[in-house]
Amino acid sequence: MSDVSDMRDVPAGPDGLPPGGDDQFLSRIALGLDGVQAAQRGRTAEARASFEALWEALGERGDVFHRCVLAHYLADLQDDPRAELEWDRRALAAADSLTAERAQTYESALQVRAFYPSLHLNLASDHLKLGEADLARDQLERAVRSLDALPEDAYSAGIRTAVDELRQRLR
Repeated sequence: MSDVSDMRDVPAGPDGLPPGGDDQFLSRIALGLDGVQAAQRGRTAEARASFEALWEALGERGDVFHRCVLAHYLADLQDDPRAELEWDRRALAAADSLTAERAQTYESALQVRAFYPSLHLNLASDHLKLGEADLARDQLERAVRSLDALPEDAYSAGIRTAVDELRQRLR
Protein backbone atom coordinates (compact mmCIF):
# COMPACT_ATOMS: atom_id res chain seq x y z
CA MET A 1 0.00 0.00 0.00
CA SER A 2 1.19 3.52 -0.75
CA ASP A 3 2.57 5.83 1.89
CA VAL A 4 0.04 8.63 2.18
CA SER A 5 1.22 10.36 5.33
CA ASP A 6 2.32 13.38 3.29
CA MET A 7 -1.27 13.92 2.09
CA ARG A 8 -2.86 14.21 5.53
CA ASP A 9 -5.16 17.24 5.84
CA VAL A 10 -4.49 18.41 2.29
CA PRO A 11 -7.62 20.36 1.32
CA ALA A 12 -9.15 19.67 -2.04
CA GLY A 13 -9.04 22.32 -4.72
CA PRO A 14 -12.17 23.85 -6.26
CA ASP A 15 -12.48 20.86 -8.58
CA GLY A 16 -12.55 18.45 -5.61
CA LEU A 17 -9.10 17.09 -6.46
CA PRO A 18 -6.03 17.36 -4.25
CA PRO A 19 -3.53 20.05 -5.10
CA GLY A 20 0.03 19.03 -5.80
CA GLY A 21 -0.19 17.16 -9.03
CA ASP A 22 -1.03 13.78 -10.37
CA ASP A 23 1.08 11.78 -7.91
CA GLN A 24 -1.10 12.61 -4.91
CA PHE A 25 -4.28 12.15 -6.93
CA LEU A 26 -3.13 8.80 -8.30
CA SER A 27 -2.11 7.64 -4.82
CA ARG A 28 -5.60 8.38 -3.55
CA ILE A 29 -7.22 6.59 -6.48
CA ALA A 30 -4.98 3.56 -5.92
CA LEU A 31 -6.00 3.37 -2.26
CA GLY A 32 -9.67 3.58 -3.20
CA LEU A 33 -9.38 0.93 -5.89
CA ASP A 34 -7.45 -1.35 -3.55
CA GLY A 35 -10.27 -1.03 -1.04
CA VAL A 36 -13.04 -1.66 -3.54
CA GLN A 37 -11.29 -4.71 -5.00
CA ALA A 38 -10.61 -6.16 -1.56
CA ALA A 39 -14.24 -5.62 -0.50
CA GLN A 40 -15.53 -7.25 -3.68
CA ARG A 41 -13.37 -10.28 -2.95
CA GLY A 42 -14.64 -10.56 0.62
CA ARG A 43 -11.38 -9.39 2.17
CA THR A 44 -13.04 -7.07 4.66
CA ALA A 45 -10.01 -6.35 6.84
CA GLU A 46 -7.88 -5.47 3.81
CA ALA A 47 -10.63 -3.27 2.37
CA ARG A 48 -11.11 -1.55 5.72
CA ALA A 49 -7.37 -0.86 6.03
CA SER A 50 -7.20 0.59 2.53
CA PHE A 51 -10.21 2.84 3.07
CA GLU A 52 -8.94 3.92 6.50
CA ALA A 53 -5.63 4.93 4.91
CA LEU A 54 -7.57 6.92 2.34
CA TRP A 55 -9.62 8.52 5.13
CA GLU A 56 -6.40 9.55 6.86
CA ALA A 57 -5.07 10.94 3.58
CA LEU A 58 -8.19 13.04 3.08
CA GLY A 59 -8.17 14.36 6.63
CA GLU A 60 -10.91 16.33 8.35
CA ARG A 61 -10.52 19.19 5.88
CA GLY A 62 -10.61 16.97 2.80
CA ASP A 63 -13.33 17.10 0.21
CA VAL A 64 -16.72 16.65 1.87
CA PHE A 65 -18.18 14.57 -0.97
CA HIS A 66 -15.31 12.10 -0.74
CA ARG A 67 -15.57 11.98 3.06
CA CYS A 68 -19.31 11.21 2.82
CA VAL A 69 -18.85 8.37 0.35
CA LEU A 70 -15.81 6.96 2.10
CA ALA A 71 -17.40 6.99 5.56
CA HIS A 72 -20.49 5.31 4.06
CA TYR A 73 -18.26 2.52 2.68
CA LEU A 74 -16.25 2.22 5.88
CA ALA A 75 -19.39 1.78 7.98
CA ASP A 76 -20.28 -1.33 6.00
CA LEU A 77 -16.84 -2.84 6.63
CA GLN A 78 -16.94 -2.67 10.43
CA ASP A 79 -17.15 -5.75 12.64
CA ASP A 80 -18.23 -3.78 15.70
CA PRO A 81 -21.74 -2.25 15.57
CA ARG A 82 -20.57 0.79 17.58
CA ALA A 83 -17.80 1.45 15.07
CA GLU A 84 -20.33 1.05 12.25
CA LEU A 85 -22.58 3.62 13.94
CA GLU A 86 -19.69 6.09 14.25
CA TRP A 87 -18.78 5.77 10.56
CA ASP A 88 -22.44 6.18 9.57
CA ARG A 89 -22.59 9.32 11.72
CA ARG A 90 -19.51 10.66 9.94
CA ALA A 91 -21.16 9.99 6.58
CA LEU A 92 -24.30 11.85 7.67
CA ALA A 93 -22.28 14.79 9.02
CA ALA A 94 -20.41 15.04 5.72
CA ALA A 95 -23.69 14.89 3.77
CA ASP A 96 -25.04 17.70 5.95
CA SER A 97 -22.06 19.82 4.80
CA LEU A 98 -22.33 18.83 1.15
CA THR A 99 -23.66 21.37 -1.31
CA ALA A 100 -25.67 20.48 -4.38
CA GLU A 101 -23.04 22.16 -6.52
CA ARG A 102 -20.26 19.94 -5.16
CA ALA A 103 -22.30 16.77 -5.59
CA GLN A 104 -23.11 17.75 -9.14
CA THR A 105 -19.44 18.11 -10.05
CA TYR A 106 -19.37 14.33 -9.64
CA GLU A 107 -22.65 13.70 -11.50
CA SER A 108 -24.74 16.51 -12.95
CA ALA A 109 -28.06 14.97 -11.88
CA LEU A 110 -26.95 14.00 -8.37
CA GLN A 111 -29.06 15.47 -5.58
CA VAL A 112 -27.70 15.62 -2.04
CA ARG A 113 -31.22 14.95 -0.74
CA ALA A 114 -31.03 11.52 -2.36
CA PHE A 115 -28.23 10.53 0.04
CA TYR A 116 -30.44 10.78 3.12
CA PRO A 117 -32.73 7.74 2.77
CA SER A 118 -29.74 5.39 2.73
CA LEU A 119 -27.83 7.28 5.41
CA HIS A 120 -30.77 7.30 7.83
CA LEU A 121 -31.64 3.70 6.99
CA ASN A 122 -28.10 2.66 7.90
CA LEU A 123 -28.27 4.59 11.17
CA ALA A 124 -31.60 2.94 11.99
CA SER A 125 -30.06 -0.47 11.35
CA ASP A 126 -27.06 0.40 13.52
CA HIS A 127 -29.26 1.42 16.43
CA LEU A 128 -31.33 -1.74 16.10
CA LYS A 129 -28.16 -3.87 16.21
CA LEU A 130 -27.25 -2.07 19.43
CA GLY A 131 -30.69 -2.74 20.96
CA GLU A 132 -31.73 0.92 20.71
CA ALA A 133 -35.17 0.45 19.19
CA ASP A 134 -36.44 4.00 19.87
CA LEU A 135 -33.40 5.55 18.18
CA ALA A 136 -33.79 3.07 15.33
CA ARG A 137 -37.43 4.12 14.84
CA ASP A 138 -36.45 7.80 14.82
CA GLN A 139 -33.82 7.24 12.13
CA LEU A 140 -36.17 5.03 10.13
CA GLU A 141 -38.79 7.80 10.14
CA ARG A 142 -36.16 10.22 8.85
CA ALA A 143 -35.40 7.75 6.08
CA VAL A 144 -39.10 7.45 5.23
CA ARG A 145 -39.52 11.24 5.12
CA SER A 146 -36.67 11.52 2.65
CA LEU A 147 -37.72 8.73 0.27
CA ASP A 148 -39.32 11.23 -2.10
CA ALA A 149 -35.80 12.40 -3.03
CA LEU A 150 -35.04 9.06 -4.69
CA PRO A 151 -35.53 8.50 -8.41
CA GLU A 152 -37.45 5.49 -9.69
CA ASP A 153 -34.64 3.02 -10.34
CA ALA A 154 -33.35 -0.33 -9.09
CA TYR A 155 -31.14 1.20 -6.39
CA SER A 156 -34.04 3.22 -5.00
CA ALA A 157 -36.31 0.18 -5.07
CA GLY A 158 -33.73 -1.63 -2.93
CA ILE A 159 -33.68 1.22 -0.42
CA ARG A 160 -37.49 1.26 -0.25
CA THR A 161 -37.56 -2.51 0.26
CA ALA A 162 -34.96 -2.28 3.03
CA VAL A 163 -36.99 0.48 4.73
CA ASP A 164 -40.12 -1.72 4.62
CA GLU A 165 -38.21 -4.72 5.99
CA LEU A 166 -36.72 -2.72 8.84
CA ARG A 167 -40.13 -1.24 9.61
CA GLN A 168 -41.47 -4.80 9.97
CA ARG A 169 -38.63 -5.77 12.29
CA LEU A 170 -39.29 -2.74 14.50
CA ARG A 171 -42.96 -3.55 15.07
